[in-house]
Amino acid sequence: MGSKVTPRPLRLRSIVKMSVVLLTFLLPMSPLRATVFAQEKMKAPYLITYDAHLEEVDALEIGSVFTRGQAEGINPFLSNWTEFEYGATNWWTTELYIDWQHTRDESSLFTGVRFENRIRPWSTAHRVTPVLYVEYEHVNGADKILKEIVGFDGKEDLAAANSEARLEHEREIETKLILSSDIGRWNVSGNVIAVKNLHEGPWEFGYAVGVSRPLGAASGPCTFCRQRFAAGVEVYGGLGEWGDVTFSGTSQYIAPVLLWTLPTDTSIQVSPGWGVTDQSVGFLFRIGVSQEIDNFGHHLKRLFGGS
Repeated sequence: MGSKVTPRPLRLRSIVKMSVVLLTFLLPMSPLRATVFAQEKMKAPYLITYDAHLEEVDALEIGSVFTRGQAEGINPFLSNWTEFEYGATNWWTTELYIDWQHTRDESSLFTGVRFENRIRPWSTAHRVTPVLYVEYEHVNGADKILKEIVGFDGKEDLAAANSEARLEHEREIETKLILSSDIGRWNVSGNVIAVKNLHEGPWEFGYAVGVSRPLGAASGPCTFCRQRFAAGVEVYGGLGEWGDVTFSGTSQYIAPVLLWTLPTDTSIQVSPGWGVTDQSVGFLFRIGVSQEIDNFGHHLKRLFGGS
């Protein structure tokens, strides 16, 4: 994790604060619904923020997200996480991540694995629907996917050469409280993040906020019509650590995001992002592709001759 540095005044600090205020006041405005929570009811375009919609039961989603990063003082890099997300039940989704990265003028290397679980305590929708998240991470110091920004993580942490950074091993537990609401066709979601290295160091905190909506209402099958697209914006960053919860000296990012879902259940996501503090990576460009396979368990049984 990054070391604390002497902060300079935050640029666009108001963006972060306004986003937190937006989440606080808009989430309770959604009408209370007592119906069974439909999984994947409205697929949000987020790449960083989690909403309350879990994977469909017995569906497997395979996805890969590439991140291109560049900033003054570090070599440009390309990182990737590949994910296997499975809907175990209507209240539990489990997921495996595999990470790697390539840094210009250095090397390419595998950087670790992550095992994630999301649990929805109630099957009915509420004004604010909560989801509990826990993840075990076994990564090395060269990991550069920048999926969660916590504590005082900053671009200085990415400056170490791969040959040195790969020798640092991190075993961490990451927890999140996910709060999400559908307000008409809009989705507003917020995540509060807490990460703890199992061997040393304090709890580190971060957040992510996302607002999005589909571009059109549902209609017949099509490929390029508006209802196949969703757009939104994410704001995320670090919140310091135990005993020093703050925005000062942290990395903060803002990123619009666009999702295109094809009739074949293939999804493509694109998101340019900008760091808005001196500690942030200046520019991040993410692109993701995923494919959902329904009735995955049934297909496995057929493949191996099961009844």
